[in-house]
Amino acid sequence: MSGSLNAFGHIAISDELVTFLRTAQSVTVLTGAGISAESGIPTFRDSQTGLWAKYHPQELATLQAFTQNPDLVLDWYRWRRGLVARAVPNSGHLALAVMEQCVPRFTLITQNVDGLHARAGTKNILELHGSLQRMRCSAANCKFSLPDWPEETTPRCPQCGALLRPDVVWFGEALDPHVLDLAVQASRSCQVFFSIGTSGVVEPAASLPYEALRAEATIIEINPQPTPLNIYAKYSFLYPAGQVLPILAATVWPDSS
Repeated sequence: MSGSLNAFGHIAISDELVTFLRTAQSVTVLTGAGISAESGIPTFRDSQTGLWAKYHPQELATLQAFTQNPDLVLDWYRWRRGLVARAVPNSGHLALAVMEQCVPRFTLITQNVDGLHARAGTKNILELHGSLQRMRCSAANCKFSLPDWPEETTPRCPQCGALLRPDVVWFGEALDPHVLDLAVQASRSCQVFFSIGTSGVVEPAASLPYEALRAEATIIEINPQPTPLNIYAKYSFLYPAGQVLPILAATVWPDSS
């Protein structure tokens, strides 16, 4: 069932969906780069502009690149942090924060590293790919981490002296197994699974909707372009999240929006 525009140009939310969401006890949401793009943050592969245009992201977002030239990699991530700092949560982020307040059990899983969901007010967030806001020790046997970046140009771990690195998942690295396990559990145990602003092809996040589907959850997809998940979604809205989610929240939970 697809969302559509009514005669007044508004996205139509069916009565069936409204009733279903009002009574839902558990909702899990997966978000991707699309929702952040609406806040002006370029997608990872589209972010190479200006001084960084001569580099491919794969040349910088690897442990090998960091080992060979940590200053270059850290400068690139500082630049990306600057882009994020200038961005603000959009109406889609804010609507998800409203949804969390209205659903008894709510988990938001994100592939984004920009922290916009937290800034919008969402509390229960699983960051699959880490966060640009944090740093951690680059030594494999040291678990030291910081909630923000120190001022030093090339910061070092106060515990072991190794270089500090962005707390993000680089190419060739595995996701945090604990975070991934929580994401799988949330996908398998929800009544409703939203897939929002994600292409549905990057693993292991791409598998999460199918975990929910196998557990007989209702799939709702919000993405301007069709994805492989589209045929399995009971409700599909081919519009940006910033258009759909505020209308959805205001229609389903009018006293909380």
